[in-house]
Amino acid sequence: MRVAIAGAGAVGRSIARELITNGHQVLLIDKEPDSIKPERVPDAEWLLADSCELSSLEEARLEHCDVVIAATGDDKANLVTSLLAKTEFGVPRTVGRVNHPNNEWLFTEAWGVDVNVSTPRIMSALVEEAVTVGDLVRLFTFRQGNANLVEMTLPAGSPYVGKPSGLIPFPENVALVTILRDGLVYTPDPEQPVEAGDELLFVCQADSEEELEQLLAPRAHD
Repeated sequence: MRVAIAGAGAVGRSIARELITNGHQVLLIDKEPDSIKPERVPDAEWLLADSCELSSLEEARLEHCDVVIAATGDDKANLVTSLLAKTEFGVPRTVGRVNHPNNEWLFTEAWGVDVNVSTPRIMSALVEEAVTVGDLVRLFTFRQGNANLVEMTLPAGSPYVGKPSGLIPFPENVALVTILRDGLVYTPDPEQPVEAGDELLFVCQADSEEELEQLLAPRAHD
């Protein structure tokens, strides 16, 4: 997969390294000469250019990219980059970094953003996840399909502790995608049981979140 990343700062370079490790081709784009440091990510392509300029994106051959990640520290630049990538070059998938939470409402399909990633929201969600058990924590939103990635640490009093995941009557439009336990990732096949303290990751629609939380919550004893 070919991926273009607008913004070659610490965030962009970290994403690039991870993608290259996973076998993808990466192009890093930045308009600041001081940010062009190929020695930091030697296996990436580098381009000194403004990702908000159509001519720059033509030079980057964005039409051959499978994904464009707008990861600069400027929300306006990330929006313009996403919009151009989607409308002018038909890039199948765009990801926009949200730097300021007040701007998150702008990062939608109307601006060519398929997925927005809000660093402040993810950080606050991870803090919540670290201190709560039994509460549903929304990690981020998929703009296509009106779905969210949510996490819940299964409480010891849940009626489904020790039960195979296939026997749990999850609400409609809810999918269990991963079970995290003792630092390992488990595939949630129907025979895989869930245990107290498991971190369960779901993709679900927003209107199903409350029902899911109630389903897995501890039952009151008479």
